[in-house]
Amino acid sequence: MKKHNVFLLSLGCSKNTVDSERLMAQAEASGIMFTEEADLADTIIINTCGFIEDAKEESIAEILAAVEKKTQGIVSGVYVMGCLSELYRTEMREELPEVDGFFGTRELPALLQAIDAQYREELYDHRTLLTPPHLSYLKIAEGCNRSCSFCSIPKIRGRYRSQPMEQLLREAAILQKKGVQELNLIAQDTSLYGRDIYGTSMLRELLVRLSDMDFRWIRLLYAYPLDFPLEVITTMSERKNICNYLDLPLQHCNDRILRSMNRGITKTETIHLIETIRAKNPDIRLRTTMLVGFPGETREEFNELMQFIEEVRFDRLGCFPYCHEEHAPSFALEDTASAEEKAERRAEVMELQETIAEKNNRAFEGKELTVLIDQIEGDIAIARTEYDAPEVDNECYLTTGSFKLSQGQFCTAQIEESSAYELHGTITALAEKT
Repeated sequence: MKKHNVFLLSLGCSKNTVDSERLMAQAEASGIMFTEEADLADTIIINTCGFIEDAKEESIAEILAAVEKKTQGIVSGVYVMGCLSELYRTEMREELPEVDGFFGTRELPALLQAIDAQYREELYDHRTLLTPPHLSYLKIAEGCNRSCSFCSIPKIRGRYRSQPMEQLLREAAILQKKGVQELNLIAQDTSLYGRDIYGTSMLRELLVRLSDMDFRWIRLLYAYPLDFPLEVITTMSERKNICNYLDLPLQHCNDRILRSMNRGITKTETIHLIETIRAKNPDIRLRTTMLVGFPGETREEFNELMQFIEEVRFDRLGCFPYCHEEHAPSFALEDTASAEEKAERRAEVMELQETIAEKNNRAFEGKELTVLIDQIEGDIAIARTEYDAPEVDNECYLTTGSFKLSQGQFCTAQIEESSAYELHGTITALAEKT
Protein backbone atom coordinates (compact mmCIF):
# COMPACT_ATOMS: atom_id res chain seq x y z
CA MET A 1 0.00 0.00 0.00
CA LYS A 2 1.49 3.34 -1.05
CA LYS A 3 2.15 5.83 1.77
CA HIS A 4 1.39 9.32 0.44
CA ASN A 5 2.93 12.60 1.52
CA VAL A 6 -0.07 14.94 1.57
CA PHE A 7 -0.56 18.69 1.53
CA LEU A 8 -4.04 19.49 2.88
CA LEU A 9 -5.58 22.91 2.28
CA SER A 10 -8.65 23.50 4.45
CA LEU A 11 -10.82 26.41 3.28
CA GLY A 12 -13.99 27.95 4.69
CA CYS A 13 -15.51 27.82 8.16
CA SER A 14 -14.55 26.16 11.43
CA LYS A 15 -16.93 23.28 10.63
CA ASN A 16 -14.77 22.52 7.61
CA THR A 17 -11.70 22.72 9.85
CA VAL A 18 -13.10 19.93 12.04
CA ASP A 19 -13.74 17.78 8.94
CA SER A 20 -10.14 18.31 7.84
CA GLU A 21 -8.85 17.41 11.30
CA ARG A 22 -10.83 14.14 11.22
CA LEU A 23 -9.39 13.33 7.80
CA MET A 24 -5.84 13.92 9.03
CA ALA A 25 -6.21 11.72 12.11
CA GLN A 26 -7.66 8.86 10.06
CA ALA A 27 -5.03 9.17 7.33
CA GLU A 28 -2.14 9.36 9.79
CA ALA A 29 -3.34 6.12 11.40
CA SER A 30 -2.68 4.46 8.02
CA GLY A 31 0.82 5.92 7.78
CA ILE A 32 0.00 8.95 5.63
CA MET A 33 2.31 11.90 6.27
CA PHE A 34 1.21 15.54 6.00
CA THR A 35 3.42 18.44 4.97
CA GLU A 36 2.89 22.18 5.28
CA GLU A 37 4.36 22.85 1.83
CA ALA A 38 2.58 21.78 -1.33
CA ASP A 39 5.84 21.43 -3.25
CA LEU A 40 7.03 18.77 -0.80
CA ALA A 41 3.92 16.62 -1.26
CA ASP A 42 3.02 14.01 -3.81
CA THR A 43 -0.72 14.48 -3.16
CA ILE A 44 -2.82 17.62 -2.64
CA ILE A 45 -6.24 17.54 -0.96
CA ILE A 46 -8.39 20.67 -0.96
CA ASN A 47 -11.34 20.90 1.44
CA THR A 48 -13.52 23.44 -0.32
CA CYS A 49 -16.11 25.99 0.71
CA GLY A 50 -19.13 26.59 -1.53
CA PHE A 51 -21.31 28.86 0.58
CA ILE A 52 -20.89 32.24 -1.17
CA GLU A 53 -19.40 33.42 -4.46
CA ASP A 54 -16.10 34.66 -3.02
CA ALA A 55 -15.55 31.33 -1.28
CA LYS A 56 -16.33 29.41 -4.47
CA GLU A 57 -13.88 31.54 -6.43
CA GLU A 58 -11.16 30.97 -3.84
CA SER A 59 -11.79 27.22 -3.93
CA ILE A 60 -11.65 27.10 -7.74
CA ALA A 61 -8.46 29.17 -7.78
CA GLU A 62 -6.79 26.76 -5.35
CA ILE A 63 -7.94 23.74 -7.35
CA LEU A 64 -6.50 25.25 -10.54
CA ALA A 65 -3.21 25.97 -8.76
CA ALA A 66 -3.05 22.35 -7.57
CA VAL A 67 -3.83 21.06 -11.07
CA GLU A 68 -0.98 23.20 -12.41
CA LYS A 69 1.41 21.56 -9.95
CA LYS A 70 0.23 18.19 -11.18
CA THR A 71 0.74 19.25 -14.80
CA GLN A 72 4.29 20.36 -13.92
CA GLY A 73 4.97 17.01 -12.28
CA ILE A 74 5.44 18.48 -8.80
CA VAL A 75 2.59 16.36 -7.39
CA SER A 76 1.01 13.20 -8.73
CA GLY A 77 -2.49 13.40 -7.24
CA VAL A 78 -5.12 16.08 -6.63
CA TYR A 79 -8.32 15.41 -4.68
CA VAL A 80 -11.16 17.80 -3.91
CA MET A 81 -13.55 17.39 -0.99
CA GLY A 82 -16.19 19.41 0.87
CA CYS A 83 -19.00 21.75 0.02
CA LEU A 84 -18.06 22.74 -3.53
CA SER A 85 -17.76 19.07 -4.49
CA GLU A 86 -21.17 18.41 -2.99
CA LEU A 87 -22.77 21.12 -5.15
CA TYR A 88 -20.82 20.97 -8.41
CA ARG A 89 -19.27 17.52 -8.66
CA THR A 90 -20.68 16.77 -12.13
CA GLU A 91 -19.68 20.13 -13.58
CA MET A 92 -16.19 20.04 -12.06
CA ARG A 93 -15.56 16.51 -13.33
CA GLU A 94 -16.21 17.77 -16.85
CA GLU A 95 -14.23 21.00 -16.47
CA LEU A 96 -11.34 19.60 -14.40
CA PRO A 97 -10.55 16.08 -15.63
CA GLU A 98 -7.04 16.42 -14.17
CA VAL A 99 -8.49 16.13 -10.63
CA ASP A 100 -8.22 12.52 -9.46
CA GLY A 101 -11.38 12.52 -7.37
CA PHE A 102 -14.21 14.66 -6.02
CA PHE A 103 -15.76 13.82 -2.64
CA GLY A 104 -18.73 15.41 -0.90
CA THR A 105 -19.21 16.34 2.75
CA ARG A 106 -20.14 12.81 3.85
CA GLU A 107 -17.63 10.68 1.93
CA LEU A 108 -14.59 10.52 4.19
CA PRO A 109 -14.18 6.71 3.93
CA ALA A 110 -14.15 6.90 0.13
CA LEU A 111 -11.58 9.71 0.11
CA LEU A 112 -9.35 7.79 2.49
CA GLN A 113 -9.57 4.73 0.26
CA ALA A 114 -8.55 6.87 -2.73
CA ILE A 115 -5.30 7.84 -0.99
CA ASP A 116 -4.62 4.26 0.14
CA ALA A 117 -5.77 4.80 3.71
CA GLN A 118 -8.36 2.99 5.78
CA TYR A 119 -11.32 4.52 7.64
CA ARG A 120 -11.46 3.34 11.24
CA GLU A 121 -14.74 3.86 13.06
CA GLU A 122 -12.98 3.61 16.42
CA LEU A 123 -10.98 6.74 15.54
CA TYR A 124 -14.04 8.91 14.86
CA ASP A 125 -13.40 10.97 18.03
CA HIS A 126 -9.79 11.66 17.06
CA ARG A 127 -8.58 14.77 15.27
CA THR A 128 -5.20 16.22 14.32
CA LEU A 129 -5.58 19.87 15.26
CA LEU A 130 -5.15 22.64 12.70
CA THR A 131 -5.84 25.28 15.35
CA PRO A 132 -3.31 26.53 17.90
CA PRO A 133 -2.98 23.79 20.55
CA HIS A 134 -4.74 25.74 23.31
CA LEU A 135 -8.05 26.14 21.45
CA SER A 136 -10.32 23.96 19.40
CA TYR A 137 -13.82 23.54 18.01
CA LEU A 138 -16.34 20.90 19.00
CA LYS A 139 -18.88 20.26 16.23
CA ILE A 140 -21.98 19.18 18.10
CA ALA A 141 -24.22 18.53 15.07
CA GLU A 142 -24.14 18.08 11.32
CA GLY A 143 -26.54 19.48 8.72
CA CYS A 144 -29.49 21.83 9.17
CA ASN A 145 -33.29 21.58 9.35
CA ARG A 146 -33.88 25.32 8.89
CA SER A 147 -35.07 26.48 5.51
CA CYS A 148 -33.59 29.98 5.28
CA SER A 149 -34.18 30.99 1.69
CA PHE A 150 -30.69 32.49 1.18
CA CYS A 151 -28.85 29.37 2.34
CA SER A 152 -27.72 26.23 0.50
CA ILE A 153 -26.33 24.45 3.57
CA PRO A 154 -29.25 21.96 3.94
CA LYS A 155 -28.59 20.89 0.35
CA ILE A 156 -24.86 20.61 1.03
CA ARG A 157 -24.91 19.03 4.49
CA GLY A 158 -28.27 17.31 4.71
CA ARG A 159 -30.74 17.14 7.61
CA TYR A 160 -29.82 18.11 11.16
CA ARG A 161 -28.07 15.31 13.05
CA SER A 162 -26.98 15.88 16.64
CA GLN A 163 -23.85 14.07 17.75
CA PRO A 164 -24.60 11.80 20.73
CA MET A 165 -23.59 13.46 23.97
CA GLU A 166 -21.35 10.61 25.11
CA GLN A 167 -19.43 10.79 21.84
CA LEU A 168 -18.95 14.56 22.26
CA LEU A 169 -17.70 14.08 25.82
CA ARG A 170 -15.19 11.47 24.62
CA GLU A 171 -14.00 13.79 21.89
CA ALA A 172 -13.74 16.71 24.34
CA ALA A 173 -11.67 14.55 26.71
CA ILE A 174 -9.25 13.72 23.89
CA LEU A 175 -8.95 17.42 23.02
CA GLN A 176 -8.30 18.26 26.65
CA LYS A 177 -5.47 15.72 26.79
CA LYS A 178 -3.95 17.49 23.78
CA GLY A 179 -3.82 20.71 25.82
CA VAL A 180 -7.00 22.42 24.63
CA GLN A 181 -8.20 24.96 27.20
CA GLU A 182 -10.73 26.89 25.10
CA LEU A 183 -13.55 24.83 23.58
CA ASN A 184 -15.77 26.53 21.00
CA LEU A 185 -19.08 24.74 20.35
CA ILE A 186 -20.16 24.90 16.73
CA ALA A 187 -22.82 23.53 14.38
CA GLN A 188 -24.87 25.01 11.61
CA ASP A 189 -27.42 25.58 14.40
CA THR A 190 -26.41 24.95 18.01
CA SER A 191 -29.87 25.93 19.34
CA LEU A 192 -31.44 22.64 18.19
CA TYR A 193 -28.85 20.38 19.76
CA GLY A 194 -30.36 17.13 21.01
CA ARG A 195 -33.95 17.55 19.83
CA ASP A 196 -33.61 14.98 17.05
CA ILE A 197 -32.21 12.17 19.22
CA TYR A 198 -33.40 13.04 22.73
CA GLY A 199 -36.75 14.71 21.95
CA THR A 200 -35.82 17.89 23.79
CA SER A 201 -33.05 20.48 23.85
CA MET A 202 -29.91 19.11 25.47
CA LEU A 203 -27.69 22.13 24.91
CA ARG A 204 -27.69 23.18 28.56
CA GLU A 205 -26.97 19.62 29.70
CA LEU A 206 -24.08 19.37 27.25
CA LEU A 207 -22.64 22.70 28.44
CA VAL A 208 -22.88 21.60 32.08
CA ARG A 209 -21.18 18.25 31.36
CA LEU A 210 -18.37 20.01 29.49
CA SER A 211 -18.09 22.62 32.24
CA ASP A 212 -17.62 19.81 34.77
CA MET A 213 -14.60 18.66 32.73
CA ASP A 214 -12.83 21.83 33.81
CA PHE A 215 -12.03 23.51 30.52
CA ARG A 216 -10.97 27.10 31.19
CA TRP A 217 -13.28 28.62 28.56
CA ILE A 218 -16.31 27.13 26.79
CA ARG A 219 -17.92 29.29 24.13
CA LEU A 220 -21.21 28.96 22.23
CA LEU A 221 -21.33 29.90 18.54
CA TYR A 222 -23.94 29.81 15.76
CA ALA A 223 -27.10 29.83 17.89
CA TYR A 224 -30.23 30.23 15.77
CA PRO A 225 -32.62 32.79 17.36
CA LEU A 226 -35.77 30.71 16.87
CA ASP A 227 -36.21 28.02 19.57
CA PHE A 228 -33.13 29.17 21.44
CA PRO A 229 -33.06 27.43 24.86
CA LEU A 230 -32.95 30.35 27.31
CA GLU A 231 -31.93 28.15 30.25
CA VAL A 232 -28.46 28.21 28.65
CA ILE A 233 -28.12 31.91 29.50
CA THR A 234 -28.71 31.29 33.19
CA THR A 235 -26.14 28.49 33.09
CA MET A 236 -23.59 30.90 31.59
CA SER A 237 -23.91 33.20 34.57
CA GLU A 238 -23.67 30.28 37.01
CA ARG A 239 -20.62 28.58 35.50
CA LYS A 240 -17.40 30.60 35.48
CA ASN A 241 -15.82 28.62 32.67
CA ILE A 242 -18.75 29.11 30.27
CA CYS A 243 -17.99 32.40 28.52
CA ASN A 244 -20.54 35.19 28.84
CA TYR A 245 -20.73 35.31 25.07
CA LEU A 246 -23.35 34.32 22.52
CA ASP A 247 -23.16 34.30 18.74
CA LEU A 248 -26.75 34.82 17.57
CA PRO A 249 -26.95 35.38 13.79
CA LEU A 250 -30.06 37.47 13.09
CA GLN A 251 -29.55 38.50 9.42
CA HIS A 252 -32.23 41.25 9.46
CA CYS A 253 -34.97 42.90 11.52
CA ASN A 254 -37.61 43.95 9.00
CA ASP A 255 -40.63 41.63 9.18
CA ARG A 256 -41.18 41.43 5.42
CA ILE A 257 -37.53 40.61 4.79
CA LEU A 258 -37.50 38.07 7.63
CA ARG A 259 -40.55 36.34 6.09
CA SER A 260 -38.91 36.32 2.66
CA MET A 261 -35.76 34.90 4.24
CA ASN A 262 -37.98 32.28 5.94
CA ARG A 263 -36.35 32.92 9.32
CA GLY A 264 -39.44 31.99 11.34
CA ILE A 265 -39.13 34.94 13.74
CA THR A 266 -40.40 38.53 13.80
CA LYS A 267 -38.74 41.77 14.79
CA THR A 268 -40.79 41.98 17.98
CA GLU A 269 -39.86 38.42 18.93
CA THR A 270 -36.21 39.14 18.18
CA ILE A 271 -36.17 42.23 20.41
CA HIS A 272 -37.91 40.29 23.20
CA LEU A 273 -35.32 37.51 22.90
CA ILE A 274 -32.40 39.95 23.16
CA GLU A 275 -33.96 41.79 26.10
CA THR A 276 -34.61 38.50 27.90
CA ILE A 277 -31.04 37.29 27.32
CA ARG A 278 -29.57 40.53 28.64
CA ALA A 279 -31.90 40.55 31.65
CA LYS A 280 -30.93 36.97 32.55
CA ASN A 281 -27.21 37.70 32.17
CA PRO A 282 -26.25 41.40 32.24
CA ASP A 283 -22.59 40.55 31.67
CA ILE A 284 -23.22 38.76 28.37
CA ARG A 285 -21.73 40.07 25.11
CA LEU A 286 -23.74 39.43 21.95
CA ARG A 287 -22.34 38.81 18.50
CA THR A 288 -24.55 38.78 15.40
CA THR A 289 -24.38 38.82 11.61
CA MET A 290 -26.50 40.81 9.18
CA LEU A 291 -27.27 40.27 5.51
CA VAL A 292 -27.86 43.31 3.30
CA GLY A 293 -29.12 43.63 -0.26
CA PHE A 294 -31.52 40.68 0.01
CA PRO A 295 -33.89 40.53 -3.01
CA GLY A 296 -36.44 43.33 -2.72
CA GLU A 297 -34.78 45.10 0.23
CA THR A 298 -35.83 48.75 -0.05
CA ARG A 299 -33.94 51.74 1.26
CA GLU A 300 -36.59 52.12 3.95
CA GLU A 301 -36.15 48.52 5.07
CA PHE A 302 -32.39 48.97 5.15
CA ASN A 303 -32.79 52.15 7.20
CA GLU A 304 -34.94 50.16 9.63
CA LEU A 305 -32.07 47.71 9.99
CA MET A 306 -29.65 50.57 10.66
CA GLN A 307 -31.93 51.96 13.35
CA PHE A 308 -32.26 48.48 14.90
CA ILE A 309 -28.46 48.12 15.07
CA GLU A 310 -28.17 51.59 16.59
CA GLU A 311 -30.73 50.79 19.28
CA VAL A 312 -29.67 47.23 20.16
CA ARG A 313 -25.92 48.05 20.15
CA PHE A 314 -24.43 44.62 19.55
CA ASP A 315 -21.01 44.06 21.05
CA ARG A 316 -19.77 42.27 17.94
CA LEU A 317 -21.32 42.40 14.47
CA GLY A 318 -20.40 41.10 11.04
CA CYS A 319 -22.21 42.08 7.85
CA PHE A 320 -22.32 40.36 4.47
CA PRO A 321 -23.75 41.38 1.10
CA TYR A 322 -26.42 38.99 -0.18
CA CYS A 323 -25.08 36.40 -2.63
CA HIS A 324 -27.52 35.16 -5.28
CA GLU A 325 -26.70 31.47 -4.77
CA GLU A 326 -28.23 29.20 -7.43
CA HIS A 327 -28.73 26.31 -4.99
CA ALA A 328 -30.60 28.47 -2.44
CA PRO A 329 -34.40 28.97 -2.60
CA SER A 330 -34.03 32.78 -2.90
CA PHE A 331 -32.46 32.26 -6.32
CA ALA A 332 -36.05 32.22 -7.61
CA LEU A 333 -36.38 35.86 -6.54
CA GLU A 334 -35.14 38.81 -8.56
CA ASP A 335 -31.72 39.98 -7.33
CA THR A 336 -32.72 43.64 -7.20
CA ALA A 337 -29.66 45.31 -5.66
CA SER A 338 -26.46 45.79 -7.64
CA ALA A 339 -23.12 44.63 -6.30
CA GLU A 340 -22.23 48.28 -5.72
CA GLU A 341 -25.42 48.91 -3.72
CA LYS A 342 -24.81 45.83 -1.58
CA ALA A 343 -21.23 46.89 -0.91
CA GLU A 344 -22.34 50.42 0.01
CA ARG A 345 -24.98 49.12 2.43
CA ARG A 346 -22.49 46.77 4.04
CA ALA A 347 -20.06 49.67 4.44
CA GLU A 348 -22.78 51.77 6.09
CA VAL A 349 -23.57 49.01 8.57
CA MET A 350 -19.92 48.48 9.46
CA GLU A 351 -19.29 52.21 9.85
CA LEU A 352 -22.18 52.39 12.30
CA GLN A 353 -20.97 49.29 14.14
CA GLU A 354 -17.48 50.78 14.41
CA THR A 355 -18.84 53.74 16.39
CA ILE A 356 -20.84 51.38 18.63
CA ALA A 357 -17.87 49.06 19.19
CA GLU A 358 -15.57 51.98 19.93
CA LYS A 359 -17.91 53.26 22.64
CA ASN A 360 -18.49 49.75 24.06
CA ASN A 361 -14.75 49.14 24.33
CA ARG A 362 -14.14 52.35 26.27
CA ALA A 363 -15.95 50.70 29.18
CA PHE A 364 -12.95 48.35 29.53
CA GLU A 365 -10.42 51.15 29.99
CA GLY A 366 -8.99 51.22 33.51
CA LYS A 367 -10.21 47.69 34.25
CA GLU A 368 -8.42 44.40 34.78
CA LEU A 369 -9.52 41.52 32.56
CA THR A 370 -8.60 37.86 32.27
CA VAL A 371 -7.15 37.20 28.83
CA LEU A 372 -5.93 34.19 26.87
CA ILE A 373 -2.67 34.63 24.95
CA ASP A 374 -2.89 33.50 21.33
CA GLN A 375 0.48 34.75 20.15
CA ILE A 376 3.71 36.35 21.37
CA GLU A 377 5.56 38.86 19.17
CA GLY A 378 8.63 40.20 20.92
CA ASP A 379 7.50 41.96 24.08
CA ILE A 380 3.86 42.12 22.91
CA ALA A 381 1.28 39.47 23.72
CA ILE A 382 -1.72 39.20 21.38
CA ALA A 383 -4.64 37.94 23.43
CA ARG A 384 -8.43 37.75 23.71
CA THR A 385 -10.98 38.22 26.45
CA GLU A 386 -13.82 35.78 27.14
CA TYR A 387 -15.97 38.14 25.04
CA ASP A 388 -14.01 37.42 21.86
CA ALA A 389 -14.09 34.29 19.72
CA PRO A 390 -10.94 33.29 17.83
CA GLU A 391 -10.40 34.70 14.32
CA VAL A 392 -13.54 36.87 14.18
CA ASP A 393 -13.56 39.18 17.20
CA ASN A 394 -11.43 41.76 19.01
CA GLU A 395 -7.81 41.31 20.05
CA CYS A 396 -5.81 42.68 22.98
CA TYR A 397 -2.28 43.98 22.43
CA LEU A 398 -0.46 43.79 25.74
CA THR A 399 3.06 44.59 26.87
CA THR A 400 4.49 41.60 28.70
CA GLY A 401 6.82 43.44 31.08
CA SER A 402 9.00 41.05 33.07
CA PHE A 403 6.67 38.07 32.61
CA LYS A 404 7.92 35.07 30.66
CA LEU A 405 4.80 34.12 28.76
CA SER A 406 3.81 31.51 26.21
CA GLN A 407 0.97 30.82 23.83
CA GLY A 408 -2.08 29.42 25.60
CA GLN A 409 -1.47 31.08 28.97
CA PHE A 410 -4.19 32.89 30.89
CA CYS A 411 -3.16 36.23 32.35
CA THR A 412 -4.61 39.28 34.04
CA ALA A 413 -4.24 42.48 32.02
CA GLN A 414 -4.77 46.14 32.87
CA ILE A 415 -6.55 47.78 29.94
CA GLU A 416 -5.26 51.28 29.28
CA GLU A 417 -6.53 52.22 25.81
CA SER A 418 -9.07 50.98 23.33
CA SER A 419 -10.28 51.38 19.76
CA ALA A 420 -13.25 49.89 17.93
CA TYR A 421 -11.69 46.45 17.54
CA GLU A 422 -8.66 46.42 19.83
CA LEU A 423 -7.76 46.75 23.49
CA HIS A 424 -4.29 47.87 24.61
CA GLY A 425 -2.70 47.40 28.00
CA THR A 426 -0.20 45.60 30.18
CA ILE A 427 0.05 42.10 31.65
CA THR A 428 -0.12 42.45 35.42
CA ALA A 429 -0.25 38.84 36.62
CA LEU A 430 -0.62 35.23 35.61
CA ALA A 431 -4.26 34.32 36.09
CA GLU A 432 -5.14 31.80 38.73
CA LYS A 433 -7.31 28.89 37.74
CA THR A 434 -10.97 29.57 38.56
